[in-house]
Amino acid sequence: MLEAKFDEASLLKKVTDAIKDSVKLCNFNCSQNDGITVQAIDDSRVLLIALKMDPGCFTEFRCDRDMVLGLDLESLGKILKQGNNEDYLTLIAEDKPDNLLIVFEDKKKDRISEFSLKLMEIDSDVLSIDEMDHDCSITMPASDFAKIARDFKTMSESLQIVVIKESVKFKAEGQIGSGSVIFKPHTDLDHDEQSIKIDVNSPVNLTFGAKYLNDIVKAASLSSTITIKLTDKAPALFEFKLPSGYLRYYLAPKFEDEE
Repeated sequence: MLEAKFDEASLLKKVTDAIKDSVKLCNFNCSQNDGITVQAIDDSRVLLIALKMDPGCFTEFRCDRDMVLGLDLESLGKILKQGNNEDYLTLIAEDKPDNLLIVFEDKKKDRISEFSLKLMEIDSDVLSIDEMDHDCSITMPASDFAKIARDFKTMSESLQIVVIKESVKFKAEGQIGSGSVIFKPHTDLDHDEQSIKIDVNSPVNLTFGAKYLNDIVKAASLSSTITIKLTDKAPALFEFKLPSGYLRYYLAPKFEDEE
């Protein structure tokens, strides 16, 4: 039996919206110790998504035995729109379930809404993602990075990220022209989420597909900050912190022959 209760439905709504345009079907892996985890790869096999909602993300969490819930994220998103952002949201599944029960409880009115979502058998490979040393790490306001990704997509299909010791430059070149934005380290003692931290072991110059970055920044509403970890000629890590856990995107860079 699984019973996972969110204090606000908005958290699962935002998580679903952040990944449903990249992957349509995925398995929610549920266990008592790890909460709910997801690992999914987009059809182009360029973007890998790793979600971890620890038991601390829930006001109540019970999972009597490990189970896998195969979900169509578009269908899940349609059901989640039926509830208010502030509602309690509870996911309920029996052992070996065919359906996932989704229950909304309105905190202001004596109203409970229940929906049943059919589960699917989804084949997926679970990859072992090793923690690795990165050439550089950037932590910055998620809203700033989202604006860059969206603005520069109108100019180019690619976004170049250049990191040196004292700065990070975001650069785009297209048919209509070119543009760049430079950030330098900045500490805001009153609002730490507005600070910019840049740790560089060695300089990095990588280019990424603008389409994928625009899918990634759909998660900007989940966290006030984003951490970007870059390594030369290796997938980049874009991480958004959850109340307890994370949503991570691993994106392969473009190479010169793809330009």
